[in-house]
Amino acid sequence: MAAFGREQARLGVSQLFSSLRMTTWLIAGHGIGTFASFSTQTETPVRSSQLFFKTYYDDPSDAEIVSHKLMARAGYLVKTGSGIYTFTPLLWRTVKKIMRVICEEMDRSGAQEILMPILQPFSLWQESGRLEGYLKANILFNLSDRKNAQLALGPTHEEVVTDLVRRTVSSHKDFPFTLYQQQMKFRDEIRPRFGLMRCREFMMKDAYSFDVDEEALDLSYETMKAAYHRIFKRLGLRYVVVDADSGAIGDGGSQEFMVTAEAGEDELLLCEAAGYGANVEKAIGIIPPAPEGGEPRPMRKESTPDIKSVEQLCEFFDMTAASMVKTVLYKAVFSEDEKVVAVLMRGDRKINEVKLENRLGCLALHMADDETIRRVTGADPGFAGPVGLSQEVLVLADESTRRMTNVLCGCNENDFHLLDVNLGRDCPEPEYLDLMVAEPGDRCVLDDTLELTVVRGIEVGHIFKLGTKYSESMGLQFMGKDGKKHPALMGCYGIGTTRIAAAAVEQNHDEDGIVWPYSIAPFHVVLTVAGKKDKTGITACEDLYTSLMEAGKDVLLDDRDLGLGARLKDAELMGIPFRILFGRGFKEGKVEIKCRRTGETADIMLDEIDAWMEERMN
Repeated sequence: MAAFGREQARLGVSQLFSSLRMTTWLIAGHGIGTFASFSTQTETPVRSSQLFFKTYYDDPSDAEIVSHKLMARAGYLVKTGSGIYTFTPLLWRTVKKIMRVICEEMDRSGAQEILMPILQPFSLWQESGRLEGYLKANILFNLSDRKNAQLALGPTHEEVVTDLVRRTVSSHKDFPFTLYQQQMKFRDEIRPRFGLMRCREFMMKDAYSFDVDEEALDLSYETMKAAYHRIFKRLGLRYVVVDADSGAIGDGGSQEFMVTAEAGEDELLLCEAAGYGANVEKAIGIIPPAPEGGEPRPMRKESTPDIKSVEQLCEFFDMTAASMVKTVLYKAVFSEDEKVVAVLMRGDRKINEVKLENRLGCLALHMADDETIRRVTGADPGFAGPVGLSQEVLVLADESTRRMTNVLCGCNENDFHLLDVNLGRDCPEPEYLDLMVAEPGDRCVLDDTLELTVVRGIEVGHIFKLGTKYSESMGLQFMGKDGKKHPALMGCYGIGTTRIAAAAVEQNHDEDGIVWPYSIAPFHVVLTVAGKKDKTGITACEDLYTSLMEAGKDVLLDDRDLGLGARLKDAELMGIPFRILFGRGFKEGKVEIKCRRTGETADIMLDEIDAWMEERMN
């Protein structure tokens, strides 16, 4: 009830913006331009013979995952260029339905819709401090206008919305409010792939909350989180919520909404019994302690000719990898300089480079090249260790190494390793951090009697607590009750609108094609008359079309001059939830109806259709 009250209270914020005459950027209804209408129903029958689409027998040569293959074969999207796609009427109908659900739940939460520009001045990105990082990562599309002013095609809109709000608000009385849009985004992906999953132009819903303190930000965050649950449930998706890395956008708490599917790019570690879930980039696991090393012994050097890998050392010394500490060297890139970083990790575990990059706060992180390794260790790659490293190296250690004694590690000398090394005695005590990749089978941090399991997921939503990351750098301040100026606290809430369509297909398909959730299918029902010259069946079919449309269903009438088998096969490929066939049984007043998801068929009377479908909608 508290969250509901909060949502209703936020509806009054519109009075603030109307009083400030912000009608130039507030959108009435649900969008402008090409997004003007979310309705997909028409008064005249939508006939397949007139619908702009084409189905194919073969998969595109560059398609690697199911959603890309099926959406291309079923006539939903056409490749225009690398990572660039044109949506046919079929896919646009689905995307509009996704947009409508998102807008309805955003509005219900009290958020207000706006539309921000795609073109963004470099100056805004310079203010936030993100320009250099995005340019170095080569993901920012940029161009110059006729006056040589540098512009970016927006991959995200934190800078633009912060600029908008700082020009508008001045007092604590202006808060709280949340603004959102559904807009095209552009990212110069190194390797566009997987169709709509990883492309260079895509649609997102991004929302931004603005509050005066942490408590208010927490409320905004929970309000959006609740709205996201409603959205993904209405879209008919099976999903999980996991803790996540904030990446280059955020600076605080972060959670991802993941559609579970085998083709998911993300690995998720879950403990459903304890209610824990995290992206592998963020996940924490409890691991068994290393074998007891005993009381510290004197350090000694052993010859290890041409032995570099952990596996080779295990065999050579007849010991487990868990008794070793490996040293991995990185080069961290900062805005003004670079730093060599050594990470000490237990020999049987992997370094989580996302955690490392976040701990360092660097713009980019790379494995150290051979020349750098030789310079700071005095040895070839494969023999690095914590003892005697150059003072220019920042040494960090994973928590798993904190209490280890008498470990094996590199010697910083070719063909030698050190045994019985004790950190803090034989080398300076490093800073200990959680830098380990958690793995399935690790114990849950919420209940160490339970194990983590792994699933794959597709990120379709991400919510952040941005805090003052942008308001401080860009001067978004308000006058508080204490008469002093304070930076606003922000939250960011994204949904991959077009990615949802692909994720839905990854989760909902079979050997015959797509199986759309009812709520986002381009059409709910496809009507087919078996006999092309069956005038009675055709007339009854068109009458049923009108009846179903009046009942709120989107209907496709397949009147193409194709064999019945081809038309029925296309209906399966396209994934339309229900198919109704006027065949021989219509002489007795019955039609054949089929549920695409279950494969169930039945011969029923026309007046039984609504009830039959109602029981099987999903």
